Amino acid sequence: MRKVIVLMMLFVPMGLLAQKLSKADKLLIQNLKGHIQFLASDELEGRRAGTPGEQKAIHYIVEQYQGLAIQPMGTNGFIQDFKIDEGKRFANDAFVKINNQQAILDTDFFALSNSGSQHFTSRASVPLNEMNQAWFKDVHEVLEENTSNPHFDINEWLTTTTTELKIKGAIALILHNSGSLVDNIQFNKNDTSKALSLPVLYFTKQGFEKYFSDESGTYSIEAKVQFEHPARTAHNVVGFIDNKAANTIILGAHLDHLGYNEDKNGLDLNNFIHNGADDNASGTAALIELAKSLVKKAPKNNNYLIIHFSGEELGLLGSKYWLDHPTYSGNFNYMINMDMVGRYDTARKLTIGGYGTSSKWSEILSKTPTTLLTHYDSAGTGPSDHSSFYRKDMPVLFMFTGSHSDYHKATDDWDKINYEGEKEIVRLLQKIIKATDTYGKLDFLKTREQSMGKSTKFTVSLGVMPDYAFTGTGVRIEGTSQGKLGEKLGLKPADVLLQVGDYKLIDVMSYMQALGRFKKGDKTILVVKRGTEEIKYDIQF
Repeated sequence: MRKVIVLMMLFVPMGLLAQKLSKADKLLIQNLKGHIQFLASDELEGRRAGTPGEQKAIHYIVEQYQGLAIQPMGTNGFIQDFKIDEGKRFANDAFVKINNQQAILDTDFFALSNSGSQHFTSRASVPLNEMNQAWFKDVHEVLEENTSNPHFDINEWLTTTTTELKIKGAIALILHNSGSLVDNIQFNKNDTSKALSLPVLYFTKQGFEKYFSDESGTYSIEAKVQFEHPARTAHNVVGFIDNKAANTIILGAHLDHLGYNEDKNGLDLNNFIHNGADDNASGTAALIELAKSLVKKAPKNNNYLIIHFSGEELGLLGSKYWLDHPTYSGNFNYMINMDMVGRYDTARKLTIGGYGTSSKWSEILSKTPTTLLTHYDSAGTGPSDHSSFYRKDMPVLFMFTGSHSDYHKATDDWDKINYEGEKEIVRLLQKIIKATDTYGKLDFLKTREQSMGKSTKFTVSLGVMPDYAFTGTGVRIEGTSQGKLGEKLGLKPADVLLQVGDYKLIDVMSYMQALGRFKKGDKTILVVKRGTEEIKYDIQF
C-alpha cells in the first residue's frame, strides 16, 4: 500500500504539493477519503444497481444529508425507486449434463432464448436420429445449402425444423456449427417470440469438441431447460437546496458500480468485487462535499438539485428515468456531472466536457482560475449521465480525470485516488457555481457528439450513440456524431440497427462484437429499421 501511495504522490503537480493546506482543505481531503474508503470497501460488494450493496451506499449518502438544510426530493424521502428489467435468462436451477458432467453455460453451450422448456433425458448419438431421443444438427450444412438463397432466415428455419422434428419423434435439438459461415444464433435476453416446439441447445465449437468428439459414441444427456425473467429495483438519491430562486442548477454523480461483474461489463473477466473507487465513489464523494458546502455558503441566485444516479453502468438508466419521471419540476439552468474525478495527475489532466453547450461557458470558466491542468472538450454527450440532460437541451459540464488501467477492473481501489487533486476539483466546482450566479439562465447550444464510452478498443465506428435502455431486438440509437459515418448515411434518433455485414444485432453487446470484426476500409452492408421500414445501406468504414 505504501508503495502505491508514494507513486501516486509523485504524479501530483508540483504546484499542488507546494501549496500549504488550510484547515478547511485538510478537512475536505479527510472527508473525501472517508467517503471513498467506505463506498469502495468490500462491505458494499461493488455497489451493483439494485443490490444490498447499493442500498448500503444509499443509506450512507442519505445520512450525510440528514440534519442539513437539504430537502428530500425523491418519491420516498430522498429515494426514487426504478425497475431494472434484467431480461430473460437461463434459470438458476436449469442445467445440461453430458455423461453426468455438467456443461458450462455460455462457454460450452447456451439454450436458445425461444427454446421450448422441458426436463428431458436421452441416450443419443450424433449421426443417428431415433424416436424419443435428442437429435443433432450441424448448422454449417444448413448454411451451405442456402448460400444462394437470399431469403433464407435461420430463425424461420428453426421454427419449421423443430416442428417437423417433434412430429418425427425428437425430444430435443442440439445444434453446432462445424464451419466458418456465420449462423447468427445468439441468446437474445429481450426475446418475446413464440417458444419453439422443442428444447434447443447450441454447443460452441469448444463445447462440442469437449463432449461429442466421438461421432460413433453414444452419449447420456440430461437437461432441464427453463428460463426466468427477473427484475430488480435500483434507487436514485435526490435532495434539494431551496434558495427561492428562479432557476435551479442540477449537480449529479452516479453511485453504482459493477458488483461482482454479474452484468459482464467489467474488463478483467473475473467475478471478484469491483469496488469502483474512481468509478464512481470519487464523483459521489465530491458531490456530497459540494452539496455540504452549498448548504453552508451558497450563491443565492440559483436553487440546487442534488442527484446521485443509479444504473449508470447499465446505460444511464437512473438519469434517464429521473428525466422521464422528475421528482422536481422547475426552471433548470444547467447540469454538472462528476464521474471518475479521482485520478488527476500531469498525464491525466482534468477534462471539462460540455464546454460548447452554452455560449457563456468560455467566459465563465475564464473567471475560475485553478492550479489544475485542464483539457476542454466541447461535446455535450459522452459516457456518463450528463448526456441524458444534454439531450433535453440543457447546458452541461462533465468533470473527468481520464481512464486508466484499473477502469472497470477489480483493482480500482481507494488507495489509488489522488485526494489532493480531487480536493482541487471540488474547489474549482465551487468557483464555477459562484461565477454563474450573476448570469441568469444560460443559453443552450448543440455540439458535436461522442459515440462510444470511457474506454474503447474498436478500430471502426458507425458514429452513433446507442440507447442502452432499449429492450427490443437490435440497437436503437439516440443520435449520431457530427461528421461521422452515421450522420453521413442520414441515420436518425430512434433508428434501430439490425445487422452489420453478416452479423445480426440483438443488443449493444452483439453490436460491439460485430464492430470488432471489421477494420478501417472494410466495405459491408448495414440494415436499419426506421418505423416499420427496413433500410439497407452499403457502407465503408
